[in-house]
Amino acid sequence: MKYNTLGTSGFKVSEIALGCMSLPEDPKQAKAIIDEAMGNGVTYFDTADFYGKGKNEEIVGDALGNRRKDIILASKVGNEWSEESDEVKWNPSKAYIKEQIHHSLRRLKTDYLDLYQLHGGMISDNSEETIEAFEDLKKEGLIRAYGISSIRPNVIRRYLKNSEIASIMMQYSLLDRRPEEFLPEIGKTGRSVLARGSLAKGLLTAEGLNRAEKMGDYLQYGQDQLMATLKQLVDIHDNVHALALHSVLSNETVSAAVTGASSLGQLRETLQAYQQPVSAQQIEEANKATRQDRYEQHRD
Repeated sequence: MKYNTLGTSGFKVSEIALGCMSLPEDPKQAKAIIDEAMGNGVTYFDTADFYGKGKNEEIVGDALGNRRKDIILASKVGNEWSEESDEVKWNPSKAYIKEQIHHSLRRLKTDYLDLYQLHGGMISDNSEETIEAFEDLKKEGLIRAYGISSIRPNVIRRYLKNSEIASIMMQYSLLDRRPEEFLPEIGKTGRSVLARGSLAKGLLTAEGLNRAEKMGDYLQYGQDQLMATLKQLVDIHDNVHALALHSVLSNETVSAAVTGASSLGQLRETLQAYQQPVSAQQIEEANKATRQDRYEQHRD
């Protein structure tokens, strides 16, 4: 396992990170996945208060036990849910963030978070207030660093310019290369990207062709183009899973690929794929075979 510095945070994270949203609710199964990840050098674990209305944080906290000091732990805030209904409100206010950190810490059974991320963001937000909240939490020792999870260009640029975010989490894969427009800009500021969705809902795994037949369209890919593209990728590398991971990680602005796992089998497939060699030429060929789209919304 390789480790990269997470933007301006000063700490290192494993190139393969575990996105905890998909963890089973059964405590033993969840712990087995986290144990396996840690045993294979995974040090970065990412959750959010919104996942399962706090339940996911509890699962992660219980599974980690007394090993908290051995890992980098991240969560997210901003989605205010109702216990009585499915209603969700966007709330990036200073008061809400400073209140919710204590609930997340309690559920995760820790005194601090290594990374606390704004779980979204809109250009209409009062970002100064949001930034103040995160800066206060750093001063209070409740978080070591903060970042945002967003795909909106205008929001990303606002935080790059006006805040001390360490990182940006965004969807990035061979089938969604829109972030490449902004990766150099992000990298020049010393921040880094945490790539989520790098397996494109399983399309970039051994099950990809079967999933594509059932899924139909994916982003800007119509089904026919999607099927043709996946077949091209298989011709480039017999392990598309490995090609997908290494293509994303080959960009120096990306610190980690945050991948989910709902079973030990899924985690092991990702770890094995990560160990598979992928050449620079194969990555170049994969880029030629896939679309280079751009974000059309949220630019101003």
